[in-house]
Parts: sequence; structure tokens; C-alpha cells
Amino acid sequence: MFALDHALAQDIVDRAMAILPCNVNVMDYLGIIIGSGEAERLYTRHEGAQLVLANSRVVEIDSHTARQLDGVRPGVNLPLMLDQKLIGVLGITGEPDDVRVYAELVKMTAEMLMEHRRQQADQQWRHQRSEDLLSRLLLGDSAAHLVAEAEQLGLQPQLPRQAVLLELPEGASYAAALSAWLMGRYANSWCLPCEPGLIYWCRAVGKDRDDALLLALFDEQGWPVQRMATVEPSADLASLRAACTAARDLLDYASHLRPTLKLLRLASHRVALLFWRNRHDWLAEGIAEPIKRLHDNTQLLDTLRAWFDYSGESQACADALGIHRNSLRYRLEKITELTGCDPYRTEDLLRLYLGAQMVAR
Repeated sequence: MFALDHALAQDIVDRAMAILPCNVNVMDYLGIIIGSGEAERLYTRHEGAQLVLANSRVVEIDSHTARQLDGVRPGVNLPLMLDQKLIGVLGITGEPDDVRVYAELVKMTAEMLMEHRRQQADQQWRHQRSEDLLSRLLLGDSAAHLVAEAEQLGLQPQLPRQAVLLELPEGASYAAALSAWLMGRYANSWCLPCEPGLIYWCRAVGKDRDDALLLALFDEQGWPVQRMATVEPSADLASLRAACTAARDLLDYASHLRPTLKLLRLASHRVALLFWRNRHDWLAEGIAEPIKRLHDNTQLLDTLRAWFDYSGESQACADALGIHRNSLRYRLEKITELTGCDPYRTEDLLRLYLGAQMVAR
């Protein structure tokens, strides 16, 4: 339930007294003055306001009547209404005939300010509640009552969405601004700031988006993104939760093994990510054991990774490394000697490749 507080009441008073030649008071639902042009009257009881609250009507007090009451001044006291409910009282000090014309105008302004403040509070509550719900739906559970509440808030949880995870530079302070921009630009988007510098963005599936162009646009807006991980669209909420987890793992994988990549698509790293996720499994550690023997030899590791990237094409690989094909062959022979795995044999190459996806640089 909306309630008048001192800040709003004093704002009403200050706005009114900036143009009126008389004192203004605002009282709460108990008849206590919580906003006034006379600071010494704050938090005292106002008898005129109590009459308004008791009878739900305008109460005018002239000089003659005021002299018969203790501590009461002449003026007009009007009920402040919100959603047809009496929530406070507005008082204008002065002879009723002199201030009556101002009173209705100030009352209308006060009620507009209260409605605006109530709308702001409602929006803030909806925003916070939506974030809480999305956090539980995407990163926690999807209990039926949470899905139902999300529907009531207009979040449309039934829509197919694509999970995207944005990693901002350390210390970035623009997560909220970037989230608001994305939700304004892409209809039915969900944006959930999570952990320092991470934003989960689940956009409704629709028109194709150029992710590289979008990253450039972020830079132009002054919101640089360090890394962006995308997952294929999800048809339902359960798949979307799994996609968010995969996007988080994909960023972790990239930070250790592909630090120069700014845009990562799960479709291009699915096998690598599967083994990165399970790198601590006993069987996986056995697969990674040969590649670990190259851990201190950066040259051979870079050679092997280039061999993977160019699918064993000797000339393309040698050109990328800036060496002669004979030098490449010598390095591959050295890799075979140190690891016991021959990069020219499919099974050995697969073991080296999978091991490379599990061992951080």
C-alpha cells in the first residue's frame, strides 16, 4: 500500500510555496504534519487534518473558529486521494476566502505527484521482482508458481529465446545502462546482471543478429564488452537454463584457452567445451596426460594448436607459424617423441586435441 512519507510531503510543500504567498502543510493518514513550510510544526498533530480524516471532506477554518480551538490556525484542509482512498491531508494556511482558489490547484498537483511516485515505486518493485524471478528461473529452479508469476508480470516465459552472456571489463559500471539499452532495442529481451561484470541476455528468437556488428556498436556507445558467448536458440525454459550454464562455461573455457577470442559461439566449441567441463574427471585426466608433457614448451604447444586449427594442412600450418614445412615436420616429430602421440595418426591426434581442450595455457 502506498503511504505518504516526509520526502514526498516536503516536495509537495516546497513546490507549492514557491508560487504561493502562504504556508502549506501536508499531513499523513494519522493527521501528523510530515511536510511544512514551518519546520517547527513538523511531526505535530494537526486538528484540522483529523477532522478531514474523520469525515472524508474538506474542512475550512476561519479566524473566528480558529480562536476557539487550541493551536489551530485559519485555513483550508483538503483530503488527498489516491485510487479513491484517503491517504493524507493538504492544508493551506490563511482565510478560506483568500486561499480556497489555490487549495484545489495544489491538491490536484499533490495528487499528481503522489500518482507519479506510486508509479515509480511500482516500476521499481516490478523491476526488482523480475530480476529475482529471472535469477531463479535461469540459474536456479523453474517451479510452476515461479513460471506463473513470470507470466503475470508479462515476462512471457513461453517464448523461444537465445542465451547470450556478456563479460564486461573489470570495474565496468555500465551494466545497468547496457541492460536497459538491450531491453529497449530488442523486444521481449531478458537481461540479468549476475556476478561482477556478467550480463545474461536472453533475447526472443526472431530476426538474425550480426553479433560482430553488435560488439562494435557497444564500443561506439562507450560500453566495451570483453567477451560475448552465444548459444543456439532454446525452445523452452529448461533448455534455456542449460544454455545459460553452457554460456558461462564457454566464457570460462575461453579465458583459459582462447583469451584472444572476443566472440564465442557454442556451435564452434561444443566438443572442446564438453571436455573442458569434465577436465577433472579421472578418465579425462588420463586423456590429457600426454599434452601436459608439453606444458613448458610454448613453441611446441603453439605448433600443435596451429596443426589443429588448419586440420593438418602442412603448408597452411607452416605459413601461419611463419616457418618452413621441414621445420614444421621436425616440430611434429619432437611432439611425438615427448608425448608418445603421433599427430599424423587419427587416434593420437584426437587424444592430443582433446587434451589441449582440458589443459589451461
